[in-house]
Amino acid sequence: MKRVLVSVINDLVTDQRVNRTCLTLTESGYQVILIGRQTKCSLPMPPRPYSNHRMKLLFTEGVPFYIEFQIRLFFYLLFHKADLLFSNDLDTLFPNYCISKLKGIPIIYDSHEYFTGVPELMENHFKRNLWKRLEKMIIPKLKYMFTVNDSIAKLYKDEFGTDVKVMRNLPLQKAIPIKVSRESIGISEDKNIILLQGAGININRGVEEAIQAMALLDNCLLLIIGGGDAINSLKQLSTELKLNDKVKFLPKLPFEELMQYTIHADIGLSIDKDTNINYRYSLPNKLFDYIQAEVPVLASPLVEVKRIVEEYNVGICIESHNPVEIASKINYMLADKTRWLEWKENEANAKKILCWENEKAVLKNVLKATSSNISA
Repeated sequence: MKRVLVSVINDLVTDQRVNRTCLTLTESGYQVILIGRQTKCSLPMPPRPYSNHRMKLLFTEGVPFYIEFQIRLFFYLLFHKADLLFSNDLDTLFPNYCISKLKGIPIIYDSHEYFTGVPELMENHFKRNLWKRLEKMIIPKLKYMFTVNDSIAKLYKDEFGTDVKVMRNLPLQKAIPIKVSRESIGISEDKNIILLQGAGININRGVEEAIQAMALLDNCLLLIIGGGDAINSLKQLSTELKLNDKVKFLPKLPFEELMQYTIHADIGLSIDKDTNINYRYSLPNKLFDYIQAEVPVLASPLVEVKRIVEEYNVGICIESHNPVEIASKINYMLADKTRWLEWKENEANAKKILCWENEKAVLKNVLKATSSNISA
C-alpha cells in the first residue's frame, strides 16, 4: 500500500478539511499518517481510519515555535517512508518541499487561505516578506496545488502563474441525528438561537457587533461556540453590557458534538468583516455547516460568501456591521415563518450539491496523476 504523510500545523482534532482529505486519501488506497501537534488544551483525537502523529513542542508561540516545528517536521519526514507528501498551508510547505526534492517524492500543496493576507502578517511587514519570499521560491515550482475558492485561486495564479485547483470546504453529506434536546444542553425551548461557531473567533469577525445587537433583540440567545484570540475580550464585553443572560459561550468541540448544537439553531451567523484581503475572499467552513444542518444564514456580503447565499437562497446578507442593522436583519429573518421555512427547504436541496462527496472528485483526479508518477 502506498503511504502518504499529511502535514498540518494545528492540533488535528477540529480541522475538518484535513480530516476529509485524509479520508479521501484512505479511500483512494493510501496508508495515511497525519502529522500535527498537541498542546495542553488539545482535545483527544477521535477514532479515525488513519494514523496520526502529534508532536509535543517545547515552544507554543512566536518565532521559536515556528522554527522548532519546521525542524521537527523536516526530520520526521526525512526518517519516515512516503510515496506522497501532502502539505497543508504555507507553514508546513518548506520541510515538505525540501524532502520532496531530496527523496524525489511527489508533493501536493493545499492552501486553506490566502496565507500572506492574514491580519497578523499584514501588520508585520518583516514576517510577511519572509513568507512571501518562501511562496515565491516554491509555489511556481509546484505541479499540484489546491485552495478553497475561485477568488483565492485567481490571486495565486495571477501572482505565480501556477495552476491552482479549487477544492472548497464542503462537509460530508450525512444525516445529523438529534441526540440531545435543547433542554439537555441548557437552552430554553422558547428562545431563538442565533449561532456563531468557528475555530478562529478573532477580532474583525463581527462578533462584537453581534453581541451588541443582542441588547436590541427579545427572546433571542446568541450562542458562540469555538476558540480564538478574542474570546476573553468578548466575554468581558458581554458582562459589561449586562448581556450574560442573552449570550452564551462554549469552547471548541469535536465536530460531531458541535453539530448537535448547530441543528438547534434558528439562524447561523457568518459575518466576518472585509478588513483584509484574506477575509475579503474567505469562504468559511461554518457557512456550509449551517447549510448541512438546514440553518438559515445571516452573512456579511463578502465576495464568495454572498455568491453562495444568493445562488442557493439560503438566507440574507447584512448591509453593514452596525449592531442596529444586525438586529434588524435577525428580526426580519425570524418574523416570517413561511420565508424562514423556505430558506430551510432550499438548504435541504443545496446540501446535496454542496457536499464533500461531490467536491472530492477534484482531489481524486490529482491523486490519479500523482499515482501515475509514483508508478513511473
